[in-house]
Amino acid sequence: MDLYEYQARDLFEKYEVPVLAGIVADTPEEVKAAAEKIGGVVVVKAQVKTGGRGKAGGVKVAKTPDEAYEAAKAILGLDIKGHVVQRVMVAAGADIAEEFYFSVLLDRANRSYLSLCSVEGGMEIEQLAVEKPEALARVEVDPLTGIDEAKAIEIARAANFPAELVEKVAAVFVKLFDVYKGEDATLVEVNPLVLTGEGDIVALDGKVSLDDNGSEVRHPEHEELEDKGAADPLEAKAKQAGLNYVKLDGQVGIIGNGAGLVMSTLDVTAYAGENHGGVKPANFLDIGGGANAQVMASGLDVILGDPQVKSVFVNVFGGITSCVAVAEGIVKALEILGDAATKPLVVRLDGNQVEEGRAILAAADHPLVTLAAGMDEGADKAAELANA
Repeated sequence: MDLYEYQARDLFEKYEVPVLAGIVADTPEEVKAAAEKIGGVVVVKAQVKTGGRGKAGGVKVAKTPDEAYEAAKAILGLDIKGHVVQRVMVAAGADIAEEFYFSVLLDRANRSYLSLCSVEGGMEIEQLAVEKPEALARVEVDPLTGIDEAKAIEIARAANFPAELVEKVAAVFVKLFDVYKGEDATLVEVNPLVLTGEGDIVALDGKVSLDDNGSEVRHPEHEELEDKGAADPLEAKAKQAGLNYVKLDGQVGIIGNGAGLVMSTLDVTAYAGENHGGVKPANFLDIGGGANAQVMASGLDVILGDPQVKSVFVNVFGGITSCVAVAEGIVKALEILGDAATKPLVVRLDGNQVEEGRAILAAADHPLVTLAAGMDEGADKAAELANA
């Protein structure tokens, strides 16, 4: 789960990371009141989960409450890369002397943590990594020891911080890692981390991504951070049903058991779609080992609720769950859905009791169901039906 900037700021404050005052507001009137409360120069910042807010006009400096009011009128309702601004944060202005960059993230490839750090902050890190890779320090962080004072100093020196700032920024790095570890995050990023004219180090803009698995077990309070109103309705429906679903922009609905098989199915379907009008997979849906009737019905209900979906490809390899159970689940699911099931299904079964499973589907002889002998054949047929 990605947090909004104001939520990241609140977490930083909880762990004593130095931040500036910030108040969330939903209307121009609330923005004006927040500016009056904070006093002095403020910055009105769009709260959207995407970058490039400043270039899109989503960040404005206001010297008076009236200016803050006008800034809010301009920002609220603004479309930034497909994200409509519904809320802003009014933050205290800062006397910025220098801007830096710091992050710690999960490095899945190396099964470790990685810290990225630079004395050239403010610009998008992807741009910095391409244009000036030598300015970006990459320091591996041992998950067992994390970022203590010694590691923080190592990071600061690797990023070429001036000697007089090394210990100052290192102290903040340690606290930012406390956020990362304490909240089960996969990313904690500050851009920019600034040196003020008064000589203070302040986290001016933060980004935090939380591990949903850790949240469910150790942080039930994280549920309060979820913006349910902004969630895709199909993804929300799938989550409520306990399904592992991600919506994509395509026409062929995908159901499989096991993340690896589903990912392969997406690739094969996309490849097959090139021969059938360029149709693409519409979703990722992993039903795991529980391919019973209710799970299958819930999965089909979610996929068929997507108006972009024109056909569905069910690709299941029977292991612990036999193909008999899967076939019975599909037949029963179609009975449960009734008239709601209107789009063709291509079903490919393999593995445990495959012949018996296919026989059950053949006997049911449902007009929407087409059996496929293999994955390539199934993907091609599903793409053909979606294009038709």
